[in-house]
Amino acid sequence: MEVINGILYHAVGASGAALCYTPQKKVTNWSWQTYWLAQAFVCWLILPVLVAYLTVPQLYEVLHNAPGSAMQKSFLLGMAYGIGGTAFGIAIRYVGFSLTYAIAVGISCVVGTLLPPLVHGTLVEVLNSSGAPFILSGVAMGAAGIALCGIAGRNKEIDIERNASLSGKDITSSTTANQFSLAKGLPLCILAGILSALYGFSLDQGQPVADIAAAHGAGNFQGNVVYIFSNSGAFLTTLLYCIYLHLKEKTFKQYTSGKTGLGKNYLMASLTGLLWYGQFFFYGLGHVRMTNYKFSSWAIHMIMLVLLSSVAGLVMKEWKNCSAKTLRLLFTALLVLIIAVLLLTYGNYPGDS
Repeated sequence: MEVINGILYHAVGASGAALCYTPQKKVTNWSWQTYWLAQAFVCWLILPVLVAYLTVPQLYEVLHNAPGSAMQKSFLLGMAYGIGGTAFGIAIRYVGFSLTYAIAVGISCVVGTLLPPLVHGTLVEVLNSSGAPFILSGVAMGAAGIALCGIAGRNKEIDIERNASLSGKDITSSTTANQFSLAKGLPLCILAGILSALYGFSLDQGQPVADIAAAHGAGNFQGNVVYIFSNSGAFLTTLLYCIYLHLKEKTFKQYTSGKTGLGKNYLMASLTGLLWYGQFFFYGLGHVRMTNYKFSSWAIHMIMLVLLSSVAGLVMKEWKNCSAKTLRLLFTALLVLIIAVLLLTYGNYPGDS
């Protein structure tokens, strides 16, 4: 039963991830870097400290007694994750959102899942365990489903452009606004996928800190203390890149200027940050329930993120007027993702015994 509860918590977290960027549509008169840094301040700096303070008893004692090496590793790996997020954003300029999503998230799903047992030297043991065939099959099917979602998304973009052309409307997609270049975009996608996977590894390397928190009575909230380091690391690299863009484009004044919409912009950025942080708050609650196969949490999260993002897109009619071929590809991808989650869920049961 704990495994099922863990999956449900992962689903709630993935829902937050799937919806966290929707508030951006309501932001006006802000550059990307202004919005991005404002939401990052909430999700990568304020909330990790606040939630840890509220959920981890004797937080000061926990931090005082926690091994410095674990805190340092979590922070540095979080910094790498922040670089990965930047690479993701740049890759979109060259190959579009859908292909970037498919390649980067697919790589992150596989690398982020297998890296912890590989580094800990337990990969062979894991591969010989009773649940391994289901876990590995779930990861493989998840990566395939993510790739199919990316291809379907690219087809959707083409359908939209074709329909707009037939109707005489002027529409510019992410890949037509910026010249399509697979030679430039693919390396960035690969880099984004690998470095994004390091966020999950950052949480893994911060586990000794979580163990101290658990010893002080944090229970299932033990993982919240690790976010102080992993998220602040991501914030640092994000801060440096956003400052660079602000200086380059002279957009610092956007934080205070504007007669209308400034309050709404901050509200939407805060909501984005809350949803983004919420995904890993519930990720932690799901992760502690995965028993002997905790490393599979990253795959479950990535797969559910893509699955629920696609479902949200359908609900919000983003796939309206797409061709039958594109819709068939999307529904096939969703079916593959659902099967992947079921395989990962079933594979976790042997570890629960």
